[in-house]
Amino acid sequence: MDPPGRPGRRPSTSRIELEKVAFALFDRAGFDETTVDDIARGAGISRRTFFRYFDSKNDVVWGAFTEQLEYMRRRFAERPDGEPLMDALRAVVVEFNRVEPAETERHRRRLELILRVPALQAHSTLRYGDWRAVVAEFAAERLGDTSTALRPQAIAHAALGTALAAYEHWLRTTDADLCDVLDIAFADLARGFGG
Repeated sequence: MDPPGRPGRRPSTSRIELEKVAFALFDRAGFDETTVDDIARGAGISRRTFFRYFDSKNDVVWGAFTEQLEYMRRRFAERPDGEPLMDALRAVVVEFNRVEPAETERHRRRLELILRVPALQAHSTLRYGDWRAVVAEFAAERLGDTSTALRPQAIAHAALGTALAAYEHWLRTTDADLCDVLDIAFADLARGFGG
């Protein structure tokens, strides 16, 4: 095992540990001011080892997002065939955002960074596109259409907008439960916000 503070992978290094180190540095120095080298040094690993876990500093904020999208796909595939599309969408998006109580504050911090740090906006646009693609695939399958057709794309864009509005509301309302907020917002979306 390498002595503390020296580069090289420690046996305890993990994606989660790197996130914790990075988030602590972001809180202390700011996202823009924190470098990959700072994160690697703080975790006691080399820069090269950092890039085995994340492609960039921006990706640290998103965590295991690609794996989460695969989970979302599986959850969509498990919904009953006769379930209304918007009910299935609501159930899966709520579940996608459910975190253990001990992880709530880190999830809140993750969303604050994603939604409020200008340097992350371009990167977030790519991630939003990936999220919408999963929703559009599901909507297309239910509608008997292609994922690039208008209706699946409109559903995916509306769903993302609804999720983002729910996240913003949750960040402003510290005593609210994110899953409850999402459930209400997606129920309203399914009704066309008509009452």
